[in-house]
Amino acid sequence: MKPSNYKIKIDRFKFRAMLGLLLLLAASCNTADDYVSLVPEEGEERSGGNATSFIFSPDAFGFSVDGLSLDEQITFGVGNSLFNQNWVTAPASTTARDGLGPFFNARSCSGCHFKDGRGRPPAFEGELAHGLLLRLTLPGTGANGGTIPDPIYGGQFQDNSILGVDKEGVLKVTYETVGITYPDGSSVDLQKPIYEMVNLNYGAMNSAVQVSPRVANQMIGLGLLDAIPESVLLSYEDESDADGDGISGRANYVYDVESASLKLGRFGWKANQPTVKQQVAAAFSGDLGITSSLFPDENCNETLNCDEIANGGSPEIPDDNLDNVAFYSATLSVPARRDFDNEEVLQGKELFHSINCSGCHIATFQTGTSNITALSNQTIRPYTDLLLHDMGDALSDNAPEFKATGNEWRTPPLWGIGLIKTVNDHTNLLHDGRARNIEEAILWHGGEAETIKNNFMDLDKDDRAKIIKFIETL
Repeated sequence: MKPSNYKIKIDRFKFRAMLGLLLLLAASCNTADDYVSLVPEEGEERSGGNATSFIFSPDAFGFSVDGLSLDEQITFGVGNSLFNQNWVTAPASTTARDGLGPFFNARSCSGCHFKDGRGRPPAFEGELAHGLLLRLTLPGTGANGGTIPDPIYGGQFQDNSILGVDKEGVLKVTYETVGITYPDGSSVDLQKPIYEMVNLNYGAMNSAVQVSPRVANQMIGLGLLDAIPESVLLSYEDESDADGDGISGRANYVYDVESASLKLGRFGWKANQPTVKQQVAAAFSGDLGITSSLFPDENCNETLNCDEIANGGSPEIPDDNLDNVAFYSATLSVPARRDFDNEEVLQGKELFHSINCSGCHIATFQTGTSNITALSNQTIRPYTDLLLHDMGDALSDNAPEFKATGNEWRTPPLWGIGLIKTVNDHTNLLHDGRARNIEEAILWHGGEAETIKNNFMDLDKDDRAKIIKFIETL
């Protein structure tokens, strides 16, 4: 931040904090009549600007943005096909889609992002994970400032393998109950996950391994997030909490393979990927065992002679197909908001801002110039700042990644959250899906969000329900 802008930024934060306090005090004595004058903002329902869709079916996350050229529509279609079709073991007659494994978590991108949506943890013991995986790292800093993988099991635990190769092991998830009581006496039972990797086939895992559970997120709006100017995102950094509101978001800087340099992280639960393309390539590598020009090494271990295992080429997904999937991922439209002008929803929106949920979940951004014309210069409402925030010990994975500490997570965009049930038939939230609904997700907040969570808990039951109703429209 430039020194000449410092006083302006502090004044802006002071104004926002004072406004939030006044709104919170007002909300404590509001009646239904006090909210009559609330009206939605112009264009508020168009969460993705012109890149907004108005289809709310189970396929709501799968539509392209408007304004694509004919060639771009063809690229979107090819990327869609590659995203949804299963990869197979090499060698195969379908040479464009062979090379799976030898270890993997899913056979297709849609195996984790079903209908371009959100994964969840196993619902019962013995069920395979549907988009939940475990990252494995050791303490210390690895190549290019990144993480150090487990020497046997690599950087990700894979519970599937090709024929003739033993899988790495079995992922087991159990839960403990954590009781929460509101000041008004009502209570909620949260579920705290416990992860085990059992029936390991390649020896003991390193005793110092750090395990980070990650659930697949909905795919919508990635290209719009990529088009937000870096300077705008960095303007929300407040690493030393200069405004004293308890929120001190900061950027993650991660290694960009194509430029061989550190760049601003935007994607992934710890903002650990700099571009949509690298996020896609990393998923092909870690989740499917498919090599690319960005990540050319096979997922293998020293026990196996990987030179004797057939592959699907070098790389297994050529650059043009990788680009097609990246383009598809970047141009999925954002569903419009529903009931955005409902009276209780507008009241919930007011309360959302008054208790400062918007301190991290920034509502509105303007995209800059994108290499995809349809994404340029759009007013979008993702409800995120894409920055890292300390979320407290209860949500910590104790696994640092570049600048992110074990307690820090990127603010997830809230757009589309109300349609996860429609698309994926569940409402699991947070980085590991432990929260079974929006209320539980809020109650897991800690660290920088502790005061905000307490403000939510101090509201009466009706006002808490209004906030949740508002979030469900996003």
